[in-house]
Amino acid sequence: MHAVPSSTDTHSRKVRGDWTPINYDLHDTWFPVSHSRDLGARPIRRIIHAQTFYLWRENGQPVAAEFHPYRLRDKAPVLTAFTAGTGFYPLVERYGYIWVWYGNPDAADRLLLPHIPFLPQDGSLPGYTQRTVRFDATSALSVENLIDLTHADFLHANTIGDGISESDEVEVQWTSETVTRTRTVAQKSVAPIMRWVGGVRAKYQDFRAVLHIHLRSNVCISYPRFRPGYDVPNLQPFLPVGKHRSRCDVTFNTTAAPVPFRYVMPRINYIIQPQDNSVVRPQNQRYFDTDERRDLHSRFDTPGTRYRYQMEQLVERQRAGQFAYGSDAEPGRDISALLGMND
Repeated sequence: MHAVPSSTDTHSRKVRGDWTPINYDLHDTWFPVSHSRDLGARPIRRIIHAQTFYLWRENGQPVAAEFHPYRLRDKAPVLTAFTAGTGFYPLVERYGYIWVWYGNPDAADRLLLPHIPFLPQDGSLPGYTQRTVRFDATSALSVENLIDLTHADFLHANTIGDGISESDEVEVQWTSETVTRTRTVAQKSVAPIMRWVGGVRAKYQDFRAVLHIHLRSNVCISYPRFRPGYDVPNLQPFLPVGKHRSRCDVTFNTTAAPVPFRYVMPRINYIIQPQDNSVVRPQNQRYFDTDERRDLHSRFDTPGTRYRYQMEQLVERQRAGQFAYGSDAEPGRDISALLGMND
């Protein structure tokens, strides 16, 4: 894994000036398409790019197919290479999610599932930890919004920010398949939600947040730590529904936090999502405009430009027919230390 402070990451400056987040359709990866608790005998529908997935349970076991089960009984449904002509996708149920394979089914390997150390594999977290939000932007732009450091303290100042982003230290690490951003701030004003419902009475707190991103699947594994305060580990996977839409089935593991913080924090997305949407919606539309444009960057944007650069490299490999994971990737490796959980 490569690692540098953001101010010295010169490679990220090589990103194309005409970068467009709608260009990425990466194959051979596991997508978490639904919370396990949302899946029952009645089929539900999900879309990854233009590919349709129908999900349901048979005798308690999850099933993923290209067509509604009624259509599968027809004599001649048109099946695609995504299911090798069988009509059914490779599927794994883990961490409280239904994961489906998007790509060549012969390449599906459970070892390529991301490691999420703060979620139980059997999905046994209580229902209050999970929420679903939607964004009026492509998944890549939604991920960039999560990476971005300049907006959170201002746009979300009434919940998790404080209107100041001057003393941040940022480090970026990457492999051929992942990008990891670590943000550290000392003596930051206590986040409003920590004061209101978390019982933190101090004026200042130290803050460290690690964001680990799997490029192919837009799976964002986040581990924020507030001291005084609590750890707020969360999973935010952005499903690429279309050029103007992404879906995020979020899980916040706040079970170790006190009441009422443990119940309120997972619901914070219902406040933050409209705020983010007000920004990413017009941004997303501008990428469809034919007029000349230029993206502007500040010193806090290095994680985002590194994300763009690594995405472009991955796209070029897949365009050349190279879908295998690099030797440095290891999507399923234990990332507990990387997230700072062992500190």
